Amino acid sequence: MFFRQKKQEITVNLTPLIDVVFLLLIFFMVSTSFTRETQIELELPKASVEPLETKPESLEISVDKEGRYFVDGKGLVNESIETLMLALKPSIEANKEISVIISADANTPYQSVVTAMDATSQLGVVNLKMATQRTKE
Repeated sequence: MFFRQKKQEITVNLTPLIDVVFLLLIFFMVSTSFTRETQIELELPKASVEPLETKPESLEISVDKEGRYFVDGKGLVNESIETLMLALKPSIEANKEISVIISADANTPYQSVVTAMDATSQLGVVNLKMATQRTKE
């Protein structure tokens, strides 16, 4: 009498493969640098200074070449100083030591930049910075 041997099922263990893929996913998520991008098209004026590091407790006022204001990327309804002050007031009242950064296009009317500086001054901001683009040497 002949007995048949049972065939062993061939299986592929996917556990190590899943572990490796998961570790790669974690590595790429941790090593990815997140850049702050904005939808406002600005051509910053050039200066030969070190780049400004923005802190999380900073407030950014952007002024485009038409003189329109944007507070942290959100456009304002008009270009009046009162509207700008109303947009800035909640953030400044919440944190008196907040750093305000003015990013103005190189072709922005000078009056628009002065108005933004005046609005921050009237609200009591003492830490005011102007954003520029580093010149290539």
